[in-house]
Amino acid sequence: MSNDSRDTLRVLFVCMGNICRSPMAEGVFRRRIKERAGHLRIKVDSAGTHGYHVGSPPDKRAQAAAARRGVNIDSLASRRVHVDDFDRFDYILAMDSDNLEYLLDLAAPEQHDKIELFLNYSATSTGADVPDPYYGGPTGFERVLDLIEEASERLLADVAAAADRRR
Repeated sequence: MSNDSRDTLRVLFVCMGNICRSPMAEGVFRRRIKERAGHLRIKVDSAGTHGYHVGSPPDKRAQAAAARRGVNIDSLASRRVHVDDFDRFDYILAMDSDNLEYLLDLAAPEQHDKIELFLNYSATSTGADVPDPYYGGPTGFERVLDLIEEASERLLADVAAAADRRR
C-alpha cells in the first residue's frame, strides 16, 4: 500500500438498496468535506446490503430533495456491499439496525470496530435508525436529510481528527 493510500481515510454509507438514504448521506458528506475539510484526504462512497438496484441512479425523490439543499447526487449509481469493502473502508456506517446486523454478519470479527450506526454521530438521535423514506411521501426525504446533515457534523469532526493523526 502506498503512502497516499494510508493517508486517505475512507467512509462508506450503507442502506438496503443504495438509492435513498446512503447516496443522500454520501452527497451531503462530500459537500461537508469540500466546505470544511478539503485539505484532508477523505474518500466517500455508498452501497446497499441488497442488490435490487445495482447500477441505478438514486431515487428521483432523493435526488430532488438533495438538490433543494444544494447537493447533487444524480451521477451516483447503486452498488452492493462487497466483502472487500471491510478492508478498504475505515468507517462503515449503517443507516439502520437491520443493515448494521447484515454488515456485522458479513464482516470478519476483527473488522466490527469500524462498523456502526450512522446516527451514533448524531447529537440528538444517537443509536437511532435513519428511517427509510422509500414508501413515504416527500416529507420523509426531508426528514432523512435533516438527520444526515446533523450527524454529518460530528462525523466530519471525528474523521478530520483521524485524518490529521495520519498526516
